[in-house]
Parts: sequence; C-alpha cells; structure tokens
Amino acid sequence: MIRGWQIATSALAIVVMVATLGTAANAAQCGNGPGGFEAWKEQFAGEARAKGVGAPAIDALMQAHYASATIAADRGQRSFGLSLEQFMAKRGSATIVARGRSLKQSQAAMFASIQQRYGVPPGPLIAIWGMESGFGSQRGNQNMLSSIATLAYDCRRPEFFTEQLYAALKLIDRGSLSGSTRGSMHGEIGQTQFMPKNVLAYGVGNLDVAANALASTANFLRANGWRAGAGYQPGEPNFAAIEAWNAAGVYQKAIAIMGRQIDGQ
Repeated sequence: MIRGWQIATSALAIVVMVATLGTAANAAQCGNGPGGFEAWKEQFAGEARAKGVGAPAIDALMQAHYASATIAADRGQRSFGLSLEQFMAKRGSATIVARGRSLKQSQAAMFASIQQRYGVPPGPLIAIWGMESGFGSQRGNQNMLSSIATLAYDCRRPEFFTEQLYAALKLIDRGSLSGSTRGSMHGEIGQTQFMPKNVLAYGVGNLDVAANALASTANFLRANGWRAGAGYQPGEPNFAAIEAWNAAGVYQKAIAIMGRQIDGQ
C-alpha cells in the first residue's frame, strides 16, 4: 500500500524533474564551431531579457559575430607551459623592468597616490601593466562583445564566460561600454586588461586611462588580500593576491620578480 506522503513525495519529484528538463531544454546550448552560434544568441538573448538585461545590451549582443580568432587564441596558449626563464624572455621582462623603472620615476606622484590609497607599491602594478598591454600600447583590436559571447557559447569554458558576458551586457546597459568596444582575444579591456566582471567589481573610471587602470588593479589586489608593507614574493603574504590576478604559475612568479626589480629590492 502506498501511503499519502509517498504519493505526495513522488508527485513532487515528478514536478521537479519536469521543471529541470524544461530548463535544460530552454537553456542556450554550447557548441564547438560557428554553425550554432546564431541560434545560441537567440536563446541566450531570451534568457538575458528574463534576467532584466535591457534593450541596448540585447541589441549589441545580436550584432556580435563568431570570433574565430578568439577560439584559435584560446586553444593556443602555449607560453604558459614554458619554464619561468623562457616565459620571461618571451614576454620581454628585461624591457618591462627597464621601462618600468623609468615610469616609476616619471609618474612618481601617481604611484604614490595609489600606494597611499590601496597599499600596493609601484613594482607589481608596473609589472602587470607592462606584461598585460606593453604599458598601454597593445590593448587589442578585437570586438570585446563578440570575443566574450563566442567563449560563452563555446563548450570549453562556458560557465566562466557566461558570467563575463552578463557583466559585459550590464556594462553596456550602463553606458560604460558599447557593442563596438575593442579589447584583446578573450575580451580583456583597458591598460591592464580587465575582464568585464572585474570591471564591475573593481573598476575605477575609464580603464583606457593609465591612472584609472592602475588604481583598478591595485583595488583588485587589495580586495584579494593585499596587505600594505607585506612582501609579495612566492611564500610571502601578498603573493596570493598576484595568484588571484592570473592562474598561471609562470606569470605569477614573473610579476613578483619584475616587481621586485622595478622596486629596487
């Protein structure tokens, strides 16, 4: 004999299962090539509207194109597999340090202001600035929204880039970015190459302006545990904040080494 609570429990399980299947059926499906991108955009746009994304951002999304160059770059990140010495040579660490020392002197007032506010010294900020964009000279020329939408559609890392896409759409709705904003291959923008979610969380003004980008980077590091006056080499308290900036071990160590050299330590 089936008791009443068993019937109720079974009925509830069926309702949950149907609801789950319905959600899965309606969710935008990832893909591994350009063929399904337009259909995915239509599905994603419907989900975004339901979450309150406005017409300006939806219109921009519908103009986004499948970014084949972004997919090629995402599949070909070989430099992070190099040894530390090879990585630093490939990224031009000696040039970054030499230019960084000069910028530390010529922009001393700006760096002093940032350090006073966020507790982050010039060295690691300058190292990140040089590594990310060659001190603003290489900020990328890809359509930011197309790059991020393509990676949100792609089956390799859709969860991470879906969050970035929603952040980008929110920034477009706010008027902070537009559908024509240019960035690097993965949608990074500005002088220190922020992803949209970090722009929302830590951005200080227009990130194409060096002072704003550096302040935003210091804001990010402080939010991720940076302590004024503590060391930032591997094993020291502030190295964890550098780890939060980029997941690649060789990148983290390179920033720490170059930062120390720029700071004259």
